[in-house]
Order: sequence, then C-alpha cells, then structure tokens
Amino acid sequence: MSTRIRSASFRRKVMSAGDAAGFIKDGMTCAMSGFTPSGYPKAVPVALAKRIKDTGETCRLFIITGASVGEEIDGELGTLGAIARRTPYQTNDELRRKINSGATDFFDPHLGEMDGNVRRGFYGPVDVAVVEAVAITEDGHVIPSTSVGNAPSALQAARNVIIEVNEAQPADLEGMHDIFIPGDPPHKQPILVKDPADRIGTPYMEVPLDKVVAVVLTNKRDSPRSLAEPDEASEAISRHLIEFFTHETRKGRLPPTLLPLQSGVGNVANSVLKGFLESSFSGLSFYSEVIQDGAVDLIDAGKFRVASGTALSLSPERLDQFLAEIRKYRQTIILRPQEISNCPEVISRIGVIAINTAVEADIYGNVNSSHITGFRLINGIGGSGDFARSAYLCIFSTPSIKGGGAISPVVPLVSHVDHTEHDVDVLVTDQGLADLRGLGPSQRARTIINNCVHPFFRDAMTEYWSCAQKSGGHIPVDLARALSWHVNFLRTKRMT
Repeated sequence: MSTRIRSASFRRKVMSAGDAAGFIKDGMTCAMSGFTPSGYPKAVPVALAKRIKDTGETCRLFIITGASVGEEIDGELGTLGAIARRTPYQTNDELRRKINSGATDFFDPHLGEMDGNVRRGFYGPVDVAVVEAVAITEDGHVIPSTSVGNAPSALQAARNVIIEVNEAQPADLEGMHDIFIPGDPPHKQPILVKDPADRIGTPYMEVPLDKVVAVVLTNKRDSPRSLAEPDEASEAISRHLIEFFTHETRKGRLPPTLLPLQSGVGNVANSVLKGFLESSFSGLSFYSEVIQDGAVDLIDAGKFRVASGTALSLSPERLDQFLAEIRKYRQTIILRPQEISNCPEVISRIGVIAINTAVEADIYGNVNSSHITGFRLINGIGGSGDFARSAYLCIFSTPSIKGGGAISPVVPLVSHVDHTEHDVDVLVTDQGLADLRGLGPSQRARTIINNCVHPFFRDAMTEYWSCAQKSGGHIPVDLARALSWHVNFLRTKRMT
C-alpha cells in the first residue's frame, strides 16, 4: 500500500479506477479538481470513458471544474458526448466544437464566484466530487497536488467523494498550499490577505470520511502545454508596459517595487511577464491564478519575492527543472483556492495590477476575451473579469494584427463584450500603449487609433471614426459599419 495514504481508514477505501467510476451514473453532476491541465483527476475519467465505450450506455453528465483541465476529462468524455453541461473555462478542441454546435450546454461564470456558487447549490446538488491529491495524512487531511482550484469547496459540497492519490506528483508539494474557505452569507468571514505572502489557512483540505466512497492510486503526471518563444509583437508589448510602469513610478502613482502583478494565461501573457527579466524592477510580487514559466523565471532571477496563485501550469521543458528544485520553490510559491486567488476583495485591497489578453478590443475600450465574431466560443472569460473589476490598474494587451495580416484585433466595436470600458484603464499592442484613464469616449477612440491600431488598418479605422462622429451622441457609433467590419473580418485586401 502506498506511503502516500497515511490514514488506515482511508486505505480501506482503496479500489481500482474502474470500480470507483462505477459511482458515476447518467444524469449526475460531477465536480472535478483541476485548473489548467494541472491537478486534475486522470484515472477515473478515463475508466468512465472506457466503460461508456465498452457498454454503449448513455451517460450524460454535468461537469464542474476549477477551469480548463486535461484531455482525460474534456477530451475523452467530450468526444463520447458524455458532457451534457459544462462550466467554467475550457480549452479542448472537441469540447469547443460540441459547445458551439449546441451539443453541450456551457455557461461561463467568473472563476472567483464558482466555489461559493457550488457550495450554495446555485447549480444544483453535486453528486460526486473527483479530486486529485498527492497524499492523505494520518489525520485524514487531503493534500492537493499541482492546483487547488475548486477542490476544497467540491469536497465540502459533494454527496460522495473519490480521491485520486497521484504518486507521479511530487510529495514535496505538501506545505505549498494555503487552504481557506470563507463560508457563505450571512456568516461569511473576511479574507485577511494583506500581502501576497500572507498565509491564512491550512496546508490541507478536509473531507468527512463517511463521504469518501473510493480512493484510487494513480501514477501519471499532468499534461502541460509547451509555450512559444516570445515573438516581436509580445516583446514590443512588454517594452511598452515596462516604459509605462517606469513612468508611473516617476509620477509617484506606483511604488518602486510596483504593486502585486497578475498575468493571464498563454503565450502572449507569459512573454509579457518575461519582459520584467531585463527591467530594472525588483522586489516584485505576484498575485494571480496561474503560475507559468515566466513567473518561475522571475523567481529564479530574484525579481519575485513571492508568487501566489491557484495552479502551477509549467511547460514540459520547465517542469522537470521545477520538480528537481521544488523545496526551494516551496518557500516562495503559495497555492490557494480560486475563491481566494480570484477574490475581488483581496484584489482591491492589495492593489493588483491586472494584465490580461484580449481577443479583440474596440476603440471605446470595451474588451472581448472569449468569442470570435460574437457567437463562437473560444475558451471562456476565465478569471480576467475577477481582476478587471477590482484591479488598481486594469490592462489588456493584444497584438495589433493577426491571421497573416487579415485581422485587426482592435475593431470599431467588439462583437462580444466581456469587459466594459468602465473597467479598462490601459490598452496596449505592439504598436503602442493607450492610457485611457480620465478620457471620454471620443478621446479614447482617438488615443487607441493613434497608439494601438496597426498601420495597415489605421486608415480604415480613421474612416470609421469620422463616419461614427456624424451620428453624434456621447458615444458616437456607426453600427452598420461596425457590423460590416466583423462580417468581412477575413478581408480580401491583405498586406503585401
């Protein structure tokens, strides 16, 4: 029996993944741990998919996760049509097709609200929670693995619990977590994080033994994604941001160590974060959702004194080095429930500088981070809304041109609004940076067109703005022209 299961009572619950999957039936609501492809259950979902394929049974589930997860859940079950409903953020190609075809119902809440919504029963009762852990202590405490996400609240809300103890995840993760559940109104407790380095909870999750129906031993690593090397556009965006932060410190609007940084997920976000390596800034802190390669590089360079998040999502190339030195990183990295990492109360109190990526932004400052041409879901809003609404500075970045020169991510009017102009302080592209603070709609439009739009599209955007102003009003909009921009977004005219 594994030394990872140190409680005799929990050892008596050990069974195969196939037997554990037998507790999951058609029509159930299943909460599964995981936030990005890290810390998610791997054996039970695969065993469930095998059972469905072998028996031909109908099994349609409502799957609730922390955010995106690995192929073993969204890929295996999604391909079989076993996911009837899904929330929140996801990144799987097949599941995305199911969602956009209407075969899977998807709703997209803010990630910081998920845990409370699950506990309060807003989505109905949770039949089964399947959670990955690195160990179960002598006292029956559950040690999370490479992400925390929704797992503590899933354990609390579920009728039945399955725990996957993954021996491929390093045992030295124990001690990296800070688990705190604030409870629910009218007795919700304040979240007393005053600095990203503060610990306010326990290094483990709790679950009553009588809820646990199965413990499954597994031995499979997460399935991280490789990150692209920084390109010219992302390097330019990073330079513009460093120049902006330098200016803000000179004006006294930011301290020399800045304020806690938050960064979104993906290649552009990771590249922008890496730009701080060559900057003069040091003594920085990080309060975000996902700790990617760029954040670990900044820890190694002595730039970050602390990095707080809810998930470790490192590239395969970076993961091996991280695991070899995990005891060192345990002194600097804190993993929390997403209810804490994405809490607007904390984000506002400590003054987070939020840097997220836009799919498209318009000349008025509205941002779309989830859909193409207004109706086709990509991944979801993720946690960007949690940070945008409450940040000390809300920054969105995007390259100024995509699709081989066919697409301008800066548009006359976004086709879908995730973040309104009321929240967005700064828009930055590889062309330049637009500081939108204190500007009215017309000033915003001129500033964004002059600073952020790619030269190839600038004349067309200027023409749109000239026509829009003829309509008058507080926010001049030429709706017909704005719509035609999206209808013809795969423009026949391309850069030569």
